[in-house]
Amino acid sequence: MSHAIRIHQTGGPEVLQWEQADVGAPGPGQVKLKQTAVGLNFIDVYHRTGLYPLPLPFVPGMEGAGVVEAVGDGVTHLTVGDRVAYASVIGAYAESRLIPADRLVKLPASIDDRTAAAMMLQGMTARYLIRDIYKVGPGDTILIHAAAGGVGLIVCQWAAALGATVIGTVSSDEKAALAKANGCHHPIVYTREDFQARLLEITGGKKLPVVYDSVGKDTFMKSLDCLQPRGLMVLFGASSGAVPPFDLSVLSQKGSLMITRPTLATFVATRPLLEENAADLFDVVGSGKVKIYVNQTYALKDAAQAHRDLEARKTTGSTVLTV
Repeated sequence: MSHAIRIHQTGGPEVLQWEQADVGAPGPGQVKLKQTAVGLNFIDVYHRTGLYPLPLPFVPGMEGAGVVEAVGDGVTHLTVGDRVAYASVIGAYAESRLIPADRLVKLPASIDDRTAAAMMLQGMTARYLIRDIYKVGPGDTILIHAAAGGVGLIVCQWAAALGATVIGTVSSDEKAALAKANGCHHPIVYTREDFQARLLEITGGKKLPVVYDSVGKDTFMKSLDCLQPRGLMVLFGASSGAVPPFDLSVLSQKGSLMITRPTLATFVATRPLLEENAADLFDVVGSGKVKIYVNQTYALKDAAQAHRDLEARKTTGSTVLTV
């Protein structure tokens, strides 16, 4: 019998329950996947707490990697034994699962399962942030909050490889050193420095074309003040809490600013979009321009402790739950 983490009511990490799960055979268009590794992401916390509500009960988790055990009718691009990975499909905290085959991508031999599980959601998020929403290039200066986190480290490396100057906020000197070693030219320790004031010192008073903010409530308003006229605010998370409602006329007062609240699912909604995004990610990781750091590993059954550490900001880079 397989096992999975299931949530019957929203709340703290204690609601993550390790239970038996009967997976069954794949239906048309599905694959039965024996998972080897599962990625941990802040969206898992949002689902667990109910900030992003899901019908109860549910199995959390949005990305993983493993081996195809069985294929359903109509599946032609995958066969038993294929190594595959996915992101943005709920239900990852499981030893084995059924999943739509068109959401899976084959893994190149150069990328191991733990790396794949750690990078799919965060890496494809980084890709749409800096290649789709705003095409970062030489001469750009960007701000990325939580620069030592999973998405942050990938954005720092990738943007630097594209020729951009990267400014990033972090919570400690240790995280500043990590971010700096991975492409962040100017880490700012926000716990002792006003990041907006420090940013303007770094740039000589020049504001930025884009800010990437996954922190939310604690950074949002000051982030707006880091943007040049017609600058773009990309709010893609809320680790400090949701941004309170505010008067949209503020955007005009601060220079006709633009704001977007994207989600990965939209940017990989079709098979061609998914394949394009994943191919770019595999290429940049395979080339060595971006390194994926799996800095924490927990057994899947210990997901509650992983959530505690993630929320306490004790983690850096990527975290993987092993099966």
